[in-house]
Amino acid sequence: MPRKRGRLDIITDMLATLQNSGGEIKPTHLMYKSNLSHGQMNLYLEDMVGKELVKKIKKKNYDYIIMTDKGFEFFEKLKQMREFEKTFGL
Repeated sequence: MPRKRGRLDIITDMLATLQNSGGEIKPTHLMYKSNLSHGQMNLYLEDMVGKELVKKIKKKNYDYIIMTDKGFEFFEKLKQMREFEKTFGL
């Protein structure tokens, strides 16, 4: 039976979705592609905005989530950590 996603797994999924979308995405699309409920997404999003990994902007009367340079760096480090875990079978 697969385990539930942890906090870091969810943040990784959200950042991967953002990166795959060119660094910006509408909140609803992020919610669906990251497989989160609206409440869950807002909790994680506020945490990520507070840590300056992403920011919210308004563009053409729509809200967007933008991945910051710090977010891109963090995501790259996360991917390196995941590869390290796989290398040692953790």
